[in-house]
Amino acid sequence: MSDLTLSKELPDVSQAAADLPDAFDLSLNDDASSLGSDSELNGMPPYRQADRYGFIGGSSLQNGLGQPTVELIRHRETKWLEMTSHWEKTMARRYRKVKLLCRKGIPSSLRVRCWPLLCGGQAKMMRNPGKYQELQEIPGDPQWVETIRKDIHRQFPFHEMFLSPEGPGQQGLLQLLKAYTVYRPQEGYCQAQGPLGALLLMHMPAEQAFWCLVQICDCYLPGYYSPKMEALLLDSEVFVALLRRVCPKALKHLQKHGVGPLLYMPEWFLCLFTRSLPFPTVLRVWDAFLSEGIKVLFRVGMLLIRLALGSSEKLRDCAGVVETLEKLRSIPAHLLQEDTFMAEVHDVPISDRDLERECRAQLKKLRASRPDFQYSPELRLSGSKAIFDAQQLEYTRNDEEDPGSQKKMKTRKKPDTRGKTFHFMPRPTSRTEGRLEPDVVGRKSSFYRF
Repeated sequence: MSDLTLSKELPDVSQAAADLPDAFDLSLNDDASSLGSDSELNGMPPYRQADRYGFIGGSSLQNGLGQPTVELIRHRETKWLEMTSHWEKTMARRYRKVKLLCRKGIPSSLRVRCWPLLCGGQAKMMRNPGKYQELQEIPGDPQWVETIRKDIHRQFPFHEMFLSPEGPGQQGLLQLLKAYTVYRPQEGYCQAQGPLGALLLMHMPAEQAFWCLVQICDCYLPGYYSPKMEALLLDSEVFVALLRRVCPKALKHLQKHGVGPLLYMPEWFLCLFTRSLPFPTVLRVWDAFLSEGIKVLFRVGMLLIRLALGSSEKLRDCAGVVETLEKLRSIPAHLLQEDTFMAEVHDVPISDRDLERECRAQLKKLRASRPDFQYSPELRLSGSKAIFDAQQLEYTRNDEEDPGSQKKMKTRKKPDTRGKTFHFMPRPTSRTEGRLEPDVVGRKSSFYRF
């Protein structure tokens, strides 16, 4: 394993999965470090002009093909400003509209406002005033601090924020990740959190970025960044089971050559595809992920496998493990263009109900084969609506118990929790809720197999 092997270490996962192939390696090499933009794929360019995302010599300097018109951007900004100005009302009554607009893409100028609201980081920050500053003042575990210090230069190295070791980007990332190790000492630091923190810092102040990272680790992906990473092991089994239905030809090839999910999934899921997709597409994946939860990661992963290995023609050049993994890493760029790619992502037939059912089945198998397997997915919430409802319930109870609390933000109407659960993925409350979802424009997806 290279010196960039995920800290804490991802070898712990292989130890928890001792029967996996010896080739199991979650190294994040410099060549695959936080792709971000074409400038990072082709090496440092001879000029130092930044593209519209902040990458030195990025491809958006040369063309703006596929970008929405100024009028459309302004129209979407107006909609988002209206919704975020009345966020509690919007989430309580108009979440389907929020979900639709997240799938279309949040305007770049408003991600600083929308992402913290979607993931619950803004509410968490408001309930913990001054907490981030307190965490910054605590020295932290020297071992974690030193590990973080060695890693921060690898995060988006061609982005203007992270060019200088002493610049605000790298130093801000160091403080953010160190604060997390203080806040969650039982988890410490995982190298995959580096690109997450860096991407958040590109879009918002450090305090907001910290609470968004907390929400991602606690609510969206609990157990992913803990020492044994048993949650990732469980989801790898779920992924294979769902892949058998979505793209059986590719799964047959992967199994034939011994390419298990832990050879490609960790870089995808742990890093939320920041190291695997063009930067504009990464942002769109995050827009959908923060709205709909881990279902989006499964859909993206399934689509990548289908694009790389979904036909006999594509499999001709894949004679073994190395060739297959290279095929997964070298999908043609035009297939990853954000609008085209995300439209296909939302057509992949995986629903919250599918995930819940398969997760329970695979969890039962893992516990039968591994008596020491302890992870339970009960704390995972299926997207921003589930997080919003859970926070409203928690804050209402806290405010009722302590009506004089200074942390009370404002009087809330107690949410209607009849028929709802707040563990793992909410069960459907009607005949239609929880079914495989059609494309957001309302047409029946041709990708479904009914």
